[in-house]
Amino acid sequence: MKIKFASQPITALFILGSLTACSGVAIPVPVPGGSGAGGAVGNGMTAGSEGNSCQGDYFNGAQPRLVNGNLTSQTRAVCFSEYSVLHSGVTRTPLWASERLTAGELLANIDRKDNFHAEPSLPAAQRAELADYANSGYDRGHLAPAADMPTVEAMSESFSLANMTPQNPTNNRGLWSAIESKTRNLAMQRGELFVVSGVVFAGATLQRINNRVLVPSNYFKAVYDANTGESGAYWVANDANRNYKVVSIAELTQLAGIDPFPGISAASKAAVMPLPQP
Repeated sequence: MKIKFASQPITALFILGSLTACSGVAIPVPVPGGSGAGGAVGNGMTAGSEGNSCQGDYFNGAQPRLVNGNLTSQTRAVCFSEYSVLHSGVTRTPLWASERLTAGELLANIDRKDNFHAEPSLPAAQRAELADYANSGYDRGHLAPAADMPTVEAMSESFSLANMTPQNPTNNRGLWSAIESKTRNLAMQRGELFVVSGVVFAGATLQRINNRVLVPSNYFKAVYDANTGESGAYWVANDANRNYKVVSIAELTQLAGIDPFPGISAASKAAVMPLPQP
């Protein structure tokens, strides 16, 4: 499929500087960490969807923290039965998705059944629609993988566009898929892992599909083993090459402006867990 961009490039540094939103409205720069665990998120929006609690998806109940204040505008937490996301109404994508993977749940091995759909709990102006991805040349790439889901309900929920970003098809079906698989295998071996997958929008030029949904420059998948105290992360470019590296959580926080595990020790964040090669 040929890549077709529906808009002009956006010259911006979404992570490392201020950004003019896709609507043309300048993003305010709130106090960093404004989306702290468990409370209001972004512009005073209340965390949670349908009254659910997301805390079971976070290590020690601590939500991943946005350390870069530029990211907090129009964000809200959306909780699903087996994962949660922090959604950005500026990018119309999730910024991260958090899961607790256990060997027992992964043994469920639910058959995949595609059910891509717009997320009804989000404001229409801030969410992606199926039409945004049509003929874009990008995959609707999961942050929380469908193959992680232990129930039919969770499988269906994983196809919410609140869990999707525009992903290079070769990357999504190749390197990223391999990283997802290796992470599941590691969870099976260790019994339990906390996993946070996320996106980064950085660089001199960013693209939008259908003039609405921002295309990430990079992805990450951060892993924490609460039994051993080990942590680490994959850092991946959103392109057709197998460009990735394994980094510490401390380095990831600097790269992404997101601390996936604010509740773990500084020593764990500084060390790099040996992650399997995808």
